[in-house]
Amino acid sequence: MKNPNEFIVEKAMQAVEALYGVKVEAGSLQLQATRKEFEGDVTLVVFPLARVSKKSPDITAQEIGNWLTSNTSEVSSFNVVKGFLNIKMDGSFWGNIFKEIVDTKDFGQHPSNGKTVMVEYSSPNTNKPLHLGHIRNNLLGWSVSRLLEANGYNVIKANLVNDRGIHICKSMLAWLKRGNGETPQSSGKKGDHLVGDYYVEFNKMLTEEVNAIMAEKGIDKEAAEKEATCLKEAQQMLFKWEQGDPEVVGLWKKMNGWVYDGFDVTYKNLGISFDKIYYESQTYLLGKALVQKGLEKGIFEKREDGSVWCDLTGDGLDQKLLLRSDGTSVYMTQDLGTAERRHEEYKFDEMIYVVGNEQNYHFQVLKLILSKLGFDWADAIYHLSYGMVELPEGKMKSREGTVVDADDLIEKMYSTAKETSLALGKLEGMSEQEQDALFRMLGLGALKYFIIKVDPRKTMLFDPKESIDFNGNTGPFIQYTHARIKSILRKGEEQGIIPAVTGAKLLDKEIDIIKLLVGFPAKIAEAGAAHSPALVANYAYELAKEFNQYYHDVTILKEEDTAARAQRLVLIKVIAQVLVKAMDILGITLPERM
Repeated sequence: MKNPNEFIVEKAMQAVEALYGVKVEAGSLQLQATRKEFEGDVTLVVFPLARVSKKSPDITAQEIGNWLTSNTSEVSSFNVVKGFLNIKMDGSFWGNIFKEIVDTKDFGQHPSNGKTVMVEYSSPNTNKPLHLGHIRNNLLGWSVSRLLEANGYNVIKANLVNDRGIHICKSMLAWLKRGNGETPQSSGKKGDHLVGDYYVEFNKMLTEEVNAIMAEKGIDKEAAEKEATCLKEAQQMLFKWEQGDPEVVGLWKKMNGWVYDGFDVTYKNLGISFDKIYYESQTYLLGKALVQKGLEKGIFEKREDGSVWCDLTGDGLDQKLLLRSDGTSVYMTQDLGTAERRHEEYKFDEMIYVVGNEQNYHFQVLKLILSKLGFDWADAIYHLSYGMVELPEGKMKSREGTVVDADDLIEKMYSTAKETSLALGKLEGMSEQEQDALFRMLGLGALKYFIIKVDPRKTMLFDPKESIDFNGNTGPFIQYTHARIKSILRKGEEQGIIPAVTGAKLLDKEIDIIKLLVGFPAKIAEAGAAHSPALVANYAYELAKEFNQYYHDVTILKEEDTAARAQRLVLIKVIAQVLVKAMDILGITLPERM
């Protein structure tokens, strides 16, 4: 489909050649939306063309405008404002555009580009349940994946589970010392919650021991932590795990199994899934092998204590530890191995890591080391660095147990949606089962939209009550808009009205909506290039807002002109379809009725 901008560029090129005998490139023509205070649909910035015409911008704009109205039936009028040519398209032009939208199968979906991209998101630690920060990560990862699919990419949604390391050993040690054999079955807790409780318990144990050492020896906290027995025991446990100690590995498998069962429930409730799951316990050895290759090539250096480092000072960074003195690996080691494995398996054109902005430096180093190791695909790595989620009461801290739990938040959103819907009385004729499904749909829609509508790179403040509002820039507002459109369409069907593009004269308000609709594929492309589903979210809000204003101002079902009535039903049907496609990218379901 040729959008209005492409059409005007083509005609403006013809005008310049006809008037001034010069061929200009399409890329040299600057177009923008006409400002609201002026009449027009598209504005051509004429200043660069004054060099071609050798006339003032105003005269050049006037001449081009005259040529367009004389030679292009689709251009109805124009006006010139200080070198800006505001062009108004004829109603029939917009009518043809609208018909093209209606006739385009999978409108908004871009054709396959033959490229493969892997998107890694979630990446949880198995020492704690998922929390609000993980929710933003999961929702961003899912929606970026769907967005790239809409742009024609073959997308592999990947999860890297951080199932090994000192943090896991801390939970294991606390369970051994204070668990008394507690299990998810005996406690009635989800497995990820149970293990998370013991991660918090370890930090209590450490605090108690450190305080006692400080009091006894009169030393500071840092020195006391070095003497703490429980920390030494956790480090020893990690060493034993890497040596394959059967007892430690057995406990690790058991407790991780509890966590995986818990994660699966949360993922299902969020509507999140993965095409491929990697486990650090299976990839860290690949990283160790890469480190050995780097040593042999002289890229890395082994120090006297046995630790291995990569000197990045010549690249403006620092020295990076890759193996500890006891031979155990660090996050960077396993990320190197995982990256190599992924490229071997999928030959990706781009590898996107959806990880918080506190890891910016980590991914800068990862790309640099992979490049030094000779991997030409290192430049294909992209870190989608997102801001943290904060609450009105401040930041969250996992080790202190002050996080907002994902499962609790999902249930809270359900309860808030139920309470709000019942208060507004939007449940007429619905069974209890239908109501319950609607409350979950609204609660999740509110949560997802509120988080995704914010630019990923920005830190955001999450307010559950604000997110569930049925007015304003919220998920429920768009969900309710869709339900309203579907209600009108059902009533039209009951009255025997067949929606059709009839060629009826379009109202200015309808042309405004068609302008917004025709921009949907371009918005998908823009959002994909920016890795920002927020652009799609806010587009959906603008479209829903335009419909509600249209519904307020224009008669639809009671319109006496049968051609106009049938065409208006098609228009709102397309609005509903585009809202569904836009919100599907965000992982949000729209109700048929409310």
